[in-house]
Amino acid sequence: MNATTDLWNVHPRHRWLRGERPNQPVEFDDETGMWHIYGYPEAVTVLSDPATYSNDVARRFVPGADQWDFDGNLTQLDPPEHRKLRTLISRAFTPKMVADLEPSIAKVTNTLIDELDTDEFDLVDAIAYPLPMIVIADLFGTPREDRDLIKQWADDSLAERGQIKAKDEDGEQTRSIASQRDDQRKMNDYLLEHVANRRKHPKDDLLTSLVQAEVDGDRLSDNQVVNFASLLFFAGHVTTTMLLGNTLLCLDAYPEQMARVRADRALVAPAIEESLRYLSPLASAYRATNVDVELGGTRIPKDQMLEVWLAAANRDPRRFTDPDTYDISRTPNPHLGFSQGIHFCLGGPLARLEGRVALSILLDRFAELRVDHDRAPEFLTSPDFTGVWTLPLRARR
Repeated sequence: MNATTDLWNVHPRHRWLRGERPNQPVEFDDETGMWHIYGYPEAVTVLSDPATYSNDVARRFVPGADQWDFDGNLTQLDPPEHRKLRTLISRAFTPKMVADLEPSIAKVTNTLIDELDTDEFDLVDAIAYPLPMIVIADLFGTPREDRDLIKQWADDSLAERGQIKAKDEDGEQTRSIASQRDDQRKMNDYLLEHVANRRKHPKDDLLTSLVQAEVDGDRLSDNQVVNFASLLFFAGHVTTTMLLGNTLLCLDAYPEQMARVRADRALVAPAIEESLRYLSPLASAYRATNVDVELGGTRIPKDQMLEVWLAAANRDPRRFTDPDTYDISRTPNPHLGFSQGIHFCLGGPLARLEGRVALSILLDRFAELRVDHDRAPEFLTSPDFTGVWTLPLRARR
C-alpha cells in the first residue's frame, strides 16, 4: 500500500509510487532511446564514477539542447572543469552563509503564516513557494517584489518540460527546449543586470561574493555567475517547494508518524530525510557512457544516454527494508534524494534548512494541519520531478 499516492494522480512513469517494481535494474527504452537505471547499487555506481559516466549529456545527446548556454551550469560539467567551477562557487556560497540564514527563514515563515486570513489554504501558494523565493532573493540581494516575475519564468519553463529523449523524430522536443530557452533568457537577462551592478557597486550579498570569488587568480565570468544564480533560483525554490509539500503529504498519510513529530521536534529532520527518500523531489538525473560498460548484468555501449531514476533507487528493497512504508525511524537512510558524488546538490543544505525550520513552525502554529481530501493536489507534470504544484490544506490553530 502506498498511502500517499493511491489517492493522487502521480506521473505514470513513476510506477514505483504505486508499489510496482521495475522488471530489471537496468532497461533500454526504445521510445526515448535511453537506458533507464532503476536499481540502487547501479545508480550509486553511475553517480560515483564521473570518468565513466559523463554529466555532459544535453549537448551530446538531446536534440535541440545546443540552443542552451551551459557555461557555469554545474549540472552539465565533468572534471576538471566541474571541480574548478564548484571550488569558485563554494568560496562564495559557504556552509556558514547557509547556516546564518536560519533566523531569516523563521521570520519569513512566521510572516507568511501571519498573512493567512483563512485556515483553508494552498500550502504551495501561501508558504512553500514564496518562502524559498524570498530567501534566495535576499541571499542574492535582488528585490523581493520581483519574485512573481521569476516564478512566471520558472513556471513557464516547468510547464514546457516533458520527458527528455535521445531522439526527436517529430521535432516536439526541439520546440519545447526552444520555449524553455526563451524563459531562461529572460531570467538570465534580469540577473545579468544585477551582476553588472555588483561589479560597479559591491554589496553584502551572494551575487557580490560570486563576482569577487577568486581561486589561484581565476574568477567567475558574468555568464558563469548568471547561470549559477539562475540555477539556484530555479532549482533552489522548486526543490524546497516540493520538499515541504511532499513531507506534509507523507505525514498526512501516516498519522502515527505525524503524532511522533508533533510530540518531538527533533524528529522533524529525520521526517524530512525520509520524505526525500519516499517522495524524492528530484526523480531522475542524466548521464552518458564514455566507454562500454556492464551495469546490473547488462552491457551498455559507449556514447549511450542514461536516465538514473533516483526515486526508483530510493525504493529498491535490496537497499531499503519495507521501502514502500514512510518510516521516520529509518536508520541509516542513505537515500539519493540530492544525488551523490561530485554532483551532490549544492543547494541541498539550504533546502534541508528551509524545510526543517518551516515545518517546525507550521507544527507550532497549527494544532491541526491536514491535506484537504476534497481537493486533490496537483503534481508537477515533468517526470523528472516528484512534487506538488498545489497542496490544499485544512488547518486549526
